[in-house]
Amino acid sequence: MKLVLGSGSPRRLELLAQLGVTPDDIRPPDIDETPTPGELPRPYCARMAREKACAVKAAGDEIVLCADTTVALGRRILGKPENAGQAAEFLWALSGRRHRVITAVAVKAGDRLWERDVVTQVRMKRLSDDEVNGYLASQDWQGKAGGYGIQGLAGALVPWIQGSYSAVMGLPVAETATLLTAAGWPLWKDRT
Repeated sequence: MKLVLGSGSPRRLELLAQLGVTPDDIRPPDIDETPTPGELPRPYCARMAREKACAVKAAGDEIVLCADTTVALGRRILGKPENAGQAAEFLWALSGRRHRVITAVAVKAGDRLWERDVVTQVRMKRLSDDEVNGYLASQDWQGKAGGYGIQGLAGALVPWIQGSYSAVMGLPVAETATLLTAAGWPLWKDRT
């Protein structure tokens, strides 16, 4: 049995390593991640994880793990910013407010699919011009939903979360372990 990670995220690799799991292959899927008109953040995120898992070609002895992380400010989906200007817009919108970080995980084995999503409440402090400009200059916002990564410099901007820290990073470790076990991955057994 082999494990395929359907993601190019280095953070997801790090979080899998916490479980003692090293994927046999990494195959990031190429899908359209545009929300449909009126789509709400949680269903959108779950759909993205499911579509990613279905898009990864896999042999019969391979388990595919995919995830999607979305930042939701009310009904608004804050995806990965296209540029520093959009990242600044996201940061100012989040400044001094609570928002939700949703991470959906999909595990595929053969024609079976296991899914789970985790919602974490996050509060960002009221940001100053220096904090926003300094964070933008760090380039740490690139490729991150909502324009920030809690595990990096932006950790100094987030005084409070309620929920799963690893889910905010991009992969809820406990829920991922449960899904991998359900799919037959020998997480708690000798894998040699």
